[in-house]
Amino acid sequence: MQIKESAENYLERILMLKNQNGTVRSIDIAHAMNFTKASVSVAMKNFRQEGYIKMEDDGEIVLTEKGLKVAERIYERHQVIARALMALGVEEKTAYEDSCKIEHDISDESFLKLKEHVLRHEEKE
Repeated sequence: MQIKESAENYLERILMLKNQNGTVRSIDIAHAMNFTKASVSVAMKNFRQEGYIKMEDDGEIVLTEKGLKVAERIYERHQVIARALMALGVEEKTAYEDSCKIEHDISDESFLKLKEHVLRHEEKE
């Protein structure tokens, strides 16, 4: 199943907030992504229905195995592409902004080759 770019961004952000804060609530996502609470609420309802997240009784948002798989895939792409761009001399802020755009469209084959190249380059340093 193909997941939309906006959904990938949400799931990646949930993972990042979880890693940063330990817990994630809708308000955290709204603040981090500069979205309204209502927009986040609708998205979280859809993610629950699709099996990407579950909501705890206290309002905490938890990625399911399915959601975590998507989030980790996008997060890894984001990090590797940013590192590749920085290795080419791109400023860090620009590299992360650009990697966020590229991560959704790059093919698996191209990403794997880019990842291999980045790892080889980093081993030499």
